[in-house]
Amino acid sequence: MISSPDTPTLRLRALEPEDLELVYRIENDPTFWRHGSTTVPYSRYTLRQFIADSTGDIFRDGQVRLVIEIKEESGARAWKAIGFADLVNFDAIHLRAEIGLLILPEHQGHHHGASAMQALCHYASSLHLHQIYAIIATTNKPATQLFTRLGFEASAPLHDWLRAEDSFVDAVVWQRMLPAATTATL
Repeated sequence: MISSPDTPTLRLRALEPEDLELVYRIENDPTFWRHGSTTVPYSRYTLRQFIADSTGDIFRDGQVRLVIEIKEESGARAWKAIGFADLVNFDAIHLRAEIGLLILPEHQGHHHGASAMQALCHYASSLHLHQIYAIIATTNKPATQLFTRLGFEASAPLHDWLRAEDSFVDAVVWQRMLPAATTATL
């Protein structure tokens, strides 16, 4: 489990076979596709294989998907999965990775995104990454506000970068340089 000192009621954990239905729900919801590169639904078989083939080792797989969990009020040991935090496009030479975050709609607006991003940054630092980055549509105001609050800097405009229905929208590369590595709470 991965957490940061600032996020005691939220943690990131490895993807498990039991997460198949959550992965299926998220990967097959077209409303999420505009934020990524998915264009077709995935079968349960394909997603089951993805989970089985994932080692959870970013150095081997070039990416890692982590499940975002929050501590439920009802039980001292109860945790509920509410989304995913991804490190993808890992570059072992330049020590950088692209980040992605998805919180289920029913859990948005409760600062879980900020907490998950803090935990993900803490984890990325423990991997000795020099920087993390994201490509965000200029129309995605909640994401740009979150990234600004968390110390990311808008570094490069990308014109007509993302297709949105019948047109294209601009995007911006957001970067954050990470401090010297510390050990994540695993």
